[in-house]
Amino acid sequence: MAKTFFHIAIDGPVAAGKGTVSRLVAERLGFVYVDTGAMDRNTALLAKQNSVDYSDEDGLAKLVESADIDLRTPEGDEKDGRLATVLLNGEDISWAIRTEEISSATPLVAALPEVRRVLVDKQQKIAVGKNVVMEGRDITYRVLPNAQLKIYLTGSDIIRAKRRHMQLLTKGQDVAFEEVYRELLERDKRDMNRNTDPLKIVDDAWQIDTSDLTIEQVVEIIVGRVRAITDQENSK
Repeated sequence: MAKTFFHIAIDGPVAAGKGTVSRLVAERLGFVYVDTGAMDRNTALLAKQNSVDYSDEDGLAKLVESADIDLRTPEGDEKDGRLATVLLNGEDISWAIRTEEISSATPLVAALPEVRRVLVDKQQKIAVGKNVVMEGRDITYRVLPNAQLKIYLTGSDIIRAKRRHMQLLTKGQDVAFEEVYRELLERDKRDMNRNTDPLKIVDDAWQIDTSDLTIEQVVEIIVGRVRAITDQENSK
């Protein structure tokens, strides 16, 4: 009998804790963690490196299609606060894709249908033959529609804005909370109303509100659910 690999698909808005939770769940279960947002950022970096306009859909799609994009668990000196090590054509660009310029350009390139099609194909190939935890905005219905566990991770606007504000402050960025809160609301609206693969809650997704939960509590809840599902499958 062929081995069945377990796929966990996690969607949710910005600052809901998707990245940290997904990485820790993957570590606990020995799964591969896939940050699809990093792959979107890769596209923006490719555009910058090759002087391709952020609106050039065909040009960007060709760049992404020919690029070798890989993600792995941080090893050795790579354990410097990153959630995953991101490689672009063999080069470690984990921090190069976290600049403000790339952050601002990422939503523009991620909204291009042909670029998204190429990225989805790459993300699906990464998951083949692996146990994975994959997080993003359209994983539960576009990238891994047959995942054994689909989760929509969310939180209150204020709590998520506070988390995002703290993240920026720890990175040395002096920004007012009011500005962070306003940008978060705008990002939510943009993500939910974009024409290409908008953020949405699918019917079979398990909704987890992280507002009053610690990261470790969320991880425990998800790991417990995975083990319950696998135990049930093994008992058949």
